[in-house]
Amino acid sequence: MKSRLAVGKSRIHPFRTASAPVAHPVEVVPLQERSRLGRKIANGEFVTMVEIVPPKGIGAAKEIEGAKFLKSVGVDCVNIPDSPRASARMSNQALCLLIAQQVGIEPILHYTCRDRNVLGIQSDLLGASAIGIRNLICITGDPPKMGDYPDATAVFDVDAIGLVNIVHNLNRGLDIGANPIGEATRFVIAVGANPGADNIDEEIRRFEYKVEAGAELAVTQPIFDLRLLEEFLKNIAHCRIPVVAGIWPLTSARNAEFMKNELRISVPDEVIARMGKASTADAARAEGVAIARDMLSAVREMVQGAQIAAPFGRYSCAVDVLEALGAAAGGGA
Repeated sequence: MKSRLAVGKSRIHPFRTASAPVAHPVEVVPLQERSRLGRKIANGEFVTMVEIVPPKGIGAAKEIEGAKFLKSVGVDCVNIPDSPRASARMSNQALCLLIAQQVGIEPILHYTCRDRNVLGIQSDLLGASAIGIRNLICITGDPPKMGDYPDATAVFDVDAIGLVNIVHNLNRGLDIGANPIGEATRFVIAVGANPGADNIDEEIRRFEYKVEAGAELAVTQPIFDLRLLEEFLKNIAHCRIPVVAGIWPLTSARNAEFMKNELRISVPDEVIARMGKASTADAARAEGVAIARDMLSAVREMVQGAQIAAPFGRYSCAVDVLEALGAAAGGGA
């Protein structure tokens, strides 16, 4: 039987080799020394992130210009998802590198387990570290059947918990077999969280495992129901790490229904009703921004940051939401 990385409570059940002894880990670089994001999180400062989705082709001019705009108004980081909803898009690691080189704003790399075995995972992460990527969000990933190519093969050697195990050990100078790799990586390890999960007990259990495995920051799914976030934060009080709230400016009543029915995000009826009252597309987008601003203001003192979506690449929309903080963003990168 093939050995696998543990996804439960133990830190790691490593792949081992017959020829190499298991090494002692090196000291982990302090969080505040790994990246600008790590420094802000370690110092207890509020952080702002905006999502930039990679293009479906090879042209990334729009995304680069968007990152420049976001940097100019003081957004701390840009968050680059990994082929969301199992879509075929430009490598988010490549886009992270382009943005880091051409813009200078700090990227956050989503890394999913869907498309890679553990050998590919280690290879990718070592390469990401070598080119200067310092911030990761470790997620399991959407299954291919959700996307345009449902016959594509998923790998899922590990899930997000196992992935955090791998990254945590790379940060200690150890590979997937607990053997030394020389200089340790310096990743800030973030994970996803869903306060509105249908099975909240399972969500809390997995969150506990992620924290035990080495997670240092959590980014939530979009929040539309403040009560669910409050309850979630209460339930993780015993294993609390800094939490960044996901904020999504809705674009239409149809968008709200899609979030609720297809993505299984908790969207209260009153939010859907507010969106339904908008008589034009422009009015709907304005109402979506107003709802997002209300939510950002409500969660401001409960969390340590906000990740704002930019639907259809409308980065100015995300900045409009961030103005609810009293300034466009949280102080710059």
